[in-house]
Formats: sequence, C-alpha cells, structure tokens
Amino acid sequence: TMDEVTFKSDTVLSDVHLYTPNQRRLMVRLNGVGQPVFLSPFKLLWSQDSWTDSGTKGDRHRDAHTWEAPPAGSGSPGSPPGSGHSHAGSPLQAGAGAQLDEDGDLDVARRPRATSVPDQEEPPRDKVHPMILTQEEDDVMGDETPESCPNSVIQIEHTMATPLEDVGKQVWRGALLLADYILFRRDLFQGRTVLELGAGTGLASIVAATVARTVYCTDVGVDLLAMCQRNVTLNSHLAAAGGGVVKVRELDWLKDELCTDPEAPFSWSEGDIADLYDHTTVLFAAEVFYDDDLTDALFATLSRLAHRLKNACTAILSVEKRLNFTLRHLDVTCEAYDHFRSSLHALEKLAPGKLRFVVEPVEASFPQLLVYERIRQLELWKIVAEPAA
Repeated sequence: TMDEVTFKSDTVLSDVHLYTPNQRRLMVRLNGVGQPVFLSPFKLLWSQDSWTDSGTKGDRHRDAHTWEAPPAGSGSPGSPPGSGHSHAGSPLQAGAGAQLDEDGDLDVARRPRATSVPDQEEPPRDKVHPMILTQEEDDVMGDETPESCPNSVIQIEHTMATPLEDVGKQVWRGALLLADYILFRRDLFQGRTVLELGAGTGLASIVAATVARTVYCTDVGVDLLAMCQRNVTLNSHLAAAGGGVVKVRELDWLKDELCTDPEAPFSWSEGDIADLYDHTTVLFAAEVFYDDDLTDALFATLSRLAHRLKNACTAILSVEKRLNFTLRHLDVTCEAYDHFRSSLHALEKLAPGKLRFVVEPVEASFPQLLVYERIRQLELWKIVAEPAA
C-alpha cells in the first residue's frame, strides 16, 4: 500500500504533490524504472470556442477573451485546497459570505492537526497519503470528466516524486506559467512552427498546439519521451480543434546534431529537420535551469538553433527562483537561478556576429487561465534573436 510514503534524501517532489498532497489521483501504471505514474486533470479556465481573431492584433485587446475565475476553494493541481485564485499582483478580496472577526479582520478557518483531532476523516496536511484509484471509478475528476468538458481539461500523466535526474517526469509551476503566456500571446504562436526544449510531460507543448500549426516537443530519454507521447495522445482533441499537431522528438542539448537514426525511437526525419529549420519562429522552455551544466548546454543549444533557423526567432524561458540552504555558504542562496541570470547576460553580451540577442523580462501580469499558485518567484524571460546591424 501507499498509505505512508517514505522519501529518500535525494527525492524531489513536484509542485502537484507539494501543494495538493491529499487530493485523489489515479495511479495508472508503473513506468519503465518502476515509478508510479499518476493521471491529473488541469482545468483551463476558458472556452476554446470563445477565442476569436480579434485578440491577435495587439496586446491591448487580449484581455477581452472570455475566461472565468475558479470557484473559491476549488482544489486543483498546483493550487492549495481552499486557496482560491487571483491575478498576479491582485490581493484576494473578502467577498460575499466571508467570515470576519470582531475587529473586522478576515477570519480564516484553519484545519486542525492530527494530534488535536485524532478521529478526523481526512489525513492531515503534514502527511502525504496518495490515494490509488482504480480505472473503474467514475469520479476521478469529480463532476468535470474529459467527456463532459473536453476543451477545458488537460489530462497529464506524471510522477509525484523522483530523483533529481528524473524531474522532467513531474509537473512544475513554471510550465503552467508558460502555458498561461502562450494562451495570452496567441499572436506570437498562431499558425506558427514552434519548438519546446526540455518538454518533460509535454504540458506546455499541448497548450501551444491549440494555437500553433506544428509543435516540436523535445527532450531526452526513451521513458520520458514515451510518457510525453502518451500525454500528447491523451489530449490530441485539443490540438485537432485548432488544426495543430505535436511531434515528440529527441533533442539532446549535449549533441550538435539531431538524431536521424530510423531505428531509434523519437528520431527526426529529413522532412522534420527541414520543416524545423525553415519555419520555426518560437522556442520555449520551462523549469530546466536547476543544474549549471544543463543550463550552459541549453543556452548553447539556443544559440546554435537560432543561427541555423531561416527566420528570426523568439525564445520564451520560464524559471522559478528557488532558495536553498547550502552547507558551502552556510546561508540561503539561489545558485541555479544566479547562474541562469549570468547566462542571460552572457548571451546578450556576445560579440556581434550573424545575430544579436536582445533579452528582456516579461511582466507576469497577464490573466491566469490555469489553476496554480502564481508566486512572485516565477519569472518569464524573452530572448529575441535578430540579424546584427
């Protein structure tokens, strides 16, 4: 059973697991290395039918698209149960029915700990009790099954906890922030050929396919890519509705060339490569900056691809500034983030050649269309590769 889960010292927990540890989830299988794989719904707070071309002309029109805030207390992956939802930078208001104390302050009911209520029905927040559901259960997603709302739910297979080298199999807030930005900047992706680097579970690529013509969803590792392909297949109806297609392919940042071996899974055809280089205009990546060597490899890959693409391109990078206590410094630091920022600066300061790179932050003030906790440590950066003067 999995009533009590014990994690090793090198275990990394996904945002889904950290913020909704007691939410019911369907364990669908064990992957190739014996890790439990879960199926989680991610609700899109928009109706695909409500989007019109009127929002693709300029930024000032994009807020006009129909979207709705989730009900207060709605439980969803990446958002603490009962936390509600707000735009970034907007304080939560005490709405109708809010409980106030005698001084007029908002009175927040807190869940009692297990020691104070020993016979409570639900497990406490400070313990992890994954619930393994069977395929026959009808209420995996409550009242909102994929059949009843096919265009408002993304289903993602993912793991809950892995060693550091397998974190791509988990779902991270940075991917949800990136997905929000893709939906907000439809004009940047509309009808385009785009490439995701380090796609992991493929969530951002799936969202991009609702807008883009072709999405090359890339990562490394047969087991991870197979999971990614399963997620693309699970959500193929979302891409089909917009005429998009997702192609899952291997792209190793440590290699200069793409894998073209027809015997290798997820390899590239000559047609794929020609399409990639001739038509790609947007590259994007989320939460792949946790290791300095991999960060260096990603920036080298970005530069190499930008120089090989026929058209000028834009790269969108999503990162979370994570603070960690290190014995080396005996202090709280954010070394991985600092290295990421140094890499951005180095890219912008490259000696002029065929291209120059313009780097700028993206303000995270756009509407939140997926339910998660948009914390201030989440950042988006835009890199524009354009011909040197």
